[in-house]
Amino acid sequence: MTTRNVRIAAGMFALGAVFLGVYARSYPADTTPEGAYLRMAKHLELGQPQVVFSYLEVAARDATYAMARTRTESLAVVRKNFPADEVLVFTEKYGAIAVGDNGPQAFARYAEARGWVAHLTKGLSPIEHVENDGDLATVVTATGGRYVFHRDPDGRYGLTFFTAELVAQAQQALRDREVILRSGVDYERRRQGEKEGEKPGPHQAP
Repeated sequence: MTTRNVRIAAGMFALGAVFLGVYARSYPADTTPEGAYLRMAKHLELGQPQVVFSYLEVAARDATYAMARTRTESLAVVRKNFPADEVLVFTEKYGAIAVGDNGPQAFARYAEARGWVAHLTKGLSPIEHVENDGDLATVVTATGGRYVFHRDPDGRYGLTFFTAELVAQAQQALRDREVILRSGVDYERRRQGEKEGEKPGPHQAP
């Protein structure tokens, strides 16, 4: 890319950022898709994906909380009962998401790992128009970005992009936890058996 093109691209981005920043000072309510989009855009610009969590639809937020709690419970079992080498493997696999009830942090980490932040940021620009379809609304931006929001029971609009995957991940976490719990019991029994085997019998020297 030439220096001139770099300057043009930077200028376009800055213009979009200024528009979003100025417009965001007088947000429409988040009971409108425009208000939800502008709030989300602001925090993406500020590099705050954990705050973007608040602008996901309820189903996505609930799934994220469930995933984080379940992974935390699973990792606790692993650290208590599994061999050291497996503890390292599961800590690497679950550690970033196993943050208890901190749904925003879990979302930020998962979103970053999956490239969602870059995907969301790519289409940010001033709103061109909104397409309404019942409880769904698609915010179409000047650069062709399309952000689909769902109106939740409380009247607020939440982003739908990631709901399906987050729900699937929460369900997978539950299935994984069942396997880990069974394995944890097996490891504990084996460990207890080994301890019993180490005890001297009645005719053995201590």
